[in-house]
Amino acid sequence: MADRSEYGRWTKDALIKRIQYLETEIGERDLQNPRPVEATTTTDGAAAGAATTPSSGPGGARDGGRGSKSPRKRPTDRKIDPSRYSTRLVALKLAYVGKNYGGFEFQASANLPTIEEELWKALVKSCLIFPENPDEVRFDDWQYSKCGRTDRGVSAFGQVIAIRLRSNRPKAPGKEKKEVKAAQEAGVVDPVNKDSGAEAQAETSVQEDIDLSASEEKVEKEFDDFTDEIQYCRVLNRLLPKDIRVLAWCPTTPEDFSARHHCRERQYRYFFTQPAYPPIPSSLENPRAHAAATNTRPDKPKDGWLDIAAMRAAAKKFEGLHDFRNFCKVDASKQITNFDRRIFESDVVEVEDVATALPFLDGDEFRPPNPTVAVGEDSPRGKFPKVYYFHVRGSAFLWHQIRCMVAVLFMVAQGLEEPAVVDRLLDAAAQPRRPNYVLANETPLVLWDCIFPHLEGENDDVSERKPPRDPAERHVDAMRWVYLGEENPFNKHSPHGLVEDLWEYWRERKLDELLAGQLLGLVAAQSDVGRRLDRRAPLHVAASQRVFEGGNRAHMVGRYQPMASKTTLPAPDEVYDREARRKGYSDALEWREAIARKRAEALADVVDADE
Repeated sequence: MADRSEYGRWTKDALIKRIQYLETEIGERDLQNPRPVEATTTTDGAAAGAATTPSSGPGGARDGGRGSKSPRKRPTDRKIDPSRYSTRLVALKLAYVGKNYGGFEFQASANLPTIEEELWKALVKSCLIFPENPDEVRFDDWQYSKCGRTDRGVSAFGQVIAIRLRSNRPKAPGKEKKEVKAAQEAGVVDPVNKDSGAEAQAETSVQEDIDLSASEEKVEKEFDDFTDEIQYCRVLNRLLPKDIRVLAWCPTTPEDFSARHHCRERQYRYFFTQPAYPPIPSSLENPRAHAAATNTRPDKPKDGWLDIAAMRAAAKKFEGLHDFRNFCKVDASKQITNFDRRIFESDVVEVEDVATALPFLDGDEFRPPNPTVAVGEDSPRGKFPKVYYFHVRGSAFLWHQIRCMVAVLFMVAQGLEEPAVVDRLLDAAAQPRRPNYVLANETPLVLWDCIFPHLEGENDDVSERKPPRDPAERHVDAMRWVYLGEENPFNKHSPHGLVEDLWEYWRERKLDELLAGQLLGLVAAQSDVGRRLDRRAPLHVAASQRVFEGGNRAHMVGRYQPMASKTTLPAPDEVYDREARRKGYSDALEWREAIARKRAEALADVVDADE
């Protein structure tokens, strides 16, 4: 039975199964050991009951009757023998839609399942890993690393992990003999050859070295990564949920590869529509609505529409090396003191060929007076809504950094702030505390790709993260990814291929979008709002400012409070000092020094153990 302290790392499904198993065990024990009852049964009655037992009655087990049922043996879990298999470090590229998950990283107390939890269950069920306790999630035992830790609701189409998995590569013949020989050299006597002479042992050792090297070379040449190896992507996709897919694997993953430390570039995309939310007809707009948004630009776009040009100008200000302390949430437990991050590229891009036409948006009452301001200079008229995404490439990011950046860009796009607000927030000396603005919604955010380049002239120090020579120059991924379908085209295009799975997933949601769009268009064109049959109806909508934060609808905020007037949050040092005092330290500096000492002591213990 597992120790109680281990249950904190168990998955929710495993805990439920454990409870059900224990309840079954208790029930069986109650049947085997019934509670004592009052002695009302006579000896004759007991004898009569015994006469009707299956073993002595007609057709009983002794007679071999047809009605007899031999007790079924409870199936025992057949554990895999790790010593029979070799392993290899494998890099996998994952894609998942995070809307229904509580984030990527496993959390035992989470209300929603996590991506790592589903991945762990698939790895265990496929016997690609063989932990001692499959119910306990312990990725660290398998040389595991991950490139990005996406939060709840965030998706990824290019997440990369590395993990040591079971391999079909045969173990080198004679490996056990080599281990025995090493033990002999260390002074341990082999009980089989303890009577052998020194000359015979030396001759045997030389012969073994020759045979082993030849056989190992033969095994290495004969094994093929595509015809002989386990089809990792296909095996895992059979067991994972439909919204989690393994897209590729790397057969040349180095033994010291770290998906976290060797990544030099992470790409994110945040998707949104234009307009962001349904605009109000001009005849119903409140003349005082503009006054509800103080400090707004004179060319403020019509309510619901976004100024793409202003948004793009503000996005470009993120490029370069900046202090992003005002564009993140501070985690007191992390004790981060360096908030400098380098952004290679930051832009707003239109997604082609994905528009769902809603004809009512082309009406004069719904369009902005100056279309080029809100819609952008590319195409002032066309089918709406359009789809855009905020595109950002960088070496690394802080906690919630992308969502903070997008939140400020949406304020600029709605005309509530000038693009220069980005410059002010990037100036940590002038703005040491982050204004208390609301983060952008998490669902439209996607970790698009993770890049592992081999930069010319770069050493192997994983702590160095050099930018490209030109910010516009993209890193080239040096990982030799083998995407599903490249080894066998039927793994991609077949009734059970990846495209078929994703088509089914996409079509269900496409029909939902189609029906919702048809209904919305029907309702928008169905009635004549100018009839005003109810004479008590107000002439205009409320003057409250609506603010878009990336979700499915805008929020009423009353009178908008400019960024310069918002209340500010505590500075990072203040947050760290408060957490340090809660843990019994005088300040954050003393806490960090204590952490550094513990790490040094742990490292020294490891070195002593190796020696």
